[in-house]
Order: sequence, then structure tokens, then C-alpha cells
Amino acid sequence: MKSWQGKRYWLVGASAGLGEALAHKLSHAGAEVIVSARSEDKLSELVKALPGKARFETMDVQDIDSVRAAVRNVGNLDGIIYLAGAYWPFGAQEWEADHATTMIDVNLTGLVRVMGEVVPGMVEKDAGHIVITSSLTAFRGLPKSIGYTASKAGTMSLAECMYADLRKTGVQVQVINPGFIKTQLTDKNDFKMPFLMTPEEAAQQTFDHMDSDKFKKSFPFVFSLLFRFSRLLPDAIYFRLFG
Repeated sequence: MKSWQGKRYWLVGASAGLGEALAHKLSHAGAEVIVSARSEDKLSELVKALPGKARFETMDVQDIDSVRAAVRNVGNLDGIIYLAGAYWPFGAQEWEADHATTMIDVNLTGLVRVMGEVVPGMVEKDAGHIVITSSLTAFRGLPKSIGYTASKAGTMSLAECMYADLRKTGVQVQVINPGFIKTQLTDKNDFKMPFLMTPEEAAQQTFDHMDSDKFKKSFPFVFSLLFRFSRLLPDAIYFRLFG
């Protein structure tokens, strides 16, 4: 169990969905919360609704100058949670280059931009808490998921590399791999989404993980077993089942 009272946490990508719900969890636990996204209006409304000390900082993770300015304005941190995400469902037969590039840039390269400005400071003071949002889709390639699955696989791999480097230091690295969460992003899907979670349910899972010393959490648990087990299957069997 961690002490959250008075800790400063920066949530990147927190104007709606999981980020918004998690901001409420942390604020109720006593943490000071800074929320970021591109939409000032949504961030302003969220800050007003939070019970504890909170403020917002607009930022575009696709713009390095915006990231650097936000990092300077935010100042010293106890923790950072990267939740920014973009998503459009399509397959290789209907390749949408702009959407694929945006997903990679927001979900993965945006993470790299933000971590590049925050991690060195945490390493220097040998203290900090980093939480990265990946996805169950990161475990193996899926149909109709050009861009998104690739970005999340890269995200999980980056988190694993960071954990390998920092696990014996004062900087804690964690990654979450959620399944389907009811948001404006999953509203784009035209297929049945098993074990669909509300943002509040996903936020509770995330907060519980943050309160632990474990590195990785994939949830919902039963649904995650399917994805984790898929890594053990030979290609011929995997693509027959998941294709």
C-alpha cells in the first residue's frame, strides 16, 4: 500500500475515459493531480469536479515544443501516468495511412517524447513512479487493427525495457494492459466487445495496480488469459483461431 496524500501525479491524456476516472481515484486518495490533454475546456471542467488539489496543463503529445513547455510548467513530480491514445479500426485491405500514422505517433512516439523529458529528472533524483498504458492487443497481431496493435506492442515493449533498466533503482515502472473500455474510442467498433468495462471499473483496476509493487497487470483477468496464452500458439493455429 502506498501513501498518496500530498503526492503530485501528472496524468497525460486525461480529458475523458480512463484518464478522467483515474484522476478522480487519485484525487480522492489525497494526491495532487495535474491533468493534460489538448482540450482546455474538458480539462477545466474535470479540474473543477475533482475533490482535491488539482490543475490542468494543455499539451499536444505530437508536438515536442508543447511537451517541453508542459514539463517545465508542471515542475517536480512524484509520478506520471501516460494515457494518451488514438484509435481507428481498419485492416490492411482498407489501409488508412493518416490514421495509422496518428495512432503510432500518439500512442507510442508521444510516449517516447514525454518520457524523454521526464525520466532523466527522475533518474537523477532516484525517485519517481511511471505508469504506462498499453493494451491486451499488444500481446500478438490481430486482424483489423493496423496501427493500433503495432503501437501498443511497441508501448508494452518500451515499458519492459524501462523496467529492465530501472527495476533496481528508486524509479518504479509499471504497465497496464486493459481490454475493452467503454469510451469514445471503442464506440467506433462495430463488433461485440467481450468483458467491456466502464472507465470507473478500469480505473479501479489501474489504481489497485499502482498501489502494488508489481510491474505488469493485464485485465480483465479471465479475458487476458486468452491473449497471454496466444503467445504460446504456433502461427498456423493462432491465425486460424484469431483471424
